[in-house]
Amino acid sequence: MMHLLLLGTAGCHLCEEAEEIIRECLPNDYQQVVETIDIAEQEHWQAQYAIRIPVLYHPATQKELAWRFDQADVERFIQSL
Repeated sequence: MMHLLLLGTAGCHLCEEAEEIIRECLPNDYQQVVETIDIAEQEHWQAQYAIRIPVLYHPATQKELAWRFDQADVERFIQSL
């Protein structure tokens, strides 16, 4: 099973928008595939992504899809994995 990280932070309206777009692409598998990471709670993520969130990240390949993305971008990203 694929595992993705959605890097963001609490109260970020762009992160909420990104989550909704990703949910549209993975309606049945979202909870099993996507782990939401609050970068404010993890220093190593915060240092790297503080001004770039939201970012959809695939740990196995280290590929990432940075904001601004739409449903088509997410679908292409998932297909590329």
